Amino acid sequence: MTRNTAREIAVHLSYELSFTDKQVEDLLDQRLTAESFAALSGEDPLYQEAPNAKQADYIRRLVTGVDAHAAELDGYIAKYARGWSFARIPLVASAIMRVAMYEILYMQDIPNGAAINEAVEIAKRYETPETVKFINGILGSFVRQELGE
Repeated sequence: MTRNTAREIAVHLSYELSFTDKQVEDLLDQRLTAESFAALSGEDPLYQEAPNAKQADYIRRLVTGVDAHAAELDGYIAKYARGWSFARIPLVASAIMRVAMYEILYMQDIPNGAAINEAVEIAKRYETPETVKFINGILGSFVRQELGE
């Protein structure tokens, strides 16, 4: 499993957190198993290979971080989503942006450009071209304004 695949799975799990009552650790314990991946592999090729310990740790770190910082991340999304109310943003788009913003703010080993590019590539698989541009614009503005890049 590549880091890109692990990141996309983290987006899936972050998205799932937006409409489940499960605690983040319970969701991760349930989803990051070989059995869960085997069950999902027929529906989505992303789940063909279960994560190894290092990959599972990366996914856990990312999803728990996104969950712990959700209010902060949503605040940034709302701040840069000019002309859009947060409630109008698709849940998948929000999950993609939360993951990218968390990586940019809290995972210094991941270059900001890589986090944005990966977010855009993931968004291309799930969202309309307009929403992909919206995500790219928000993440670009976020990095320029908040980090001065």
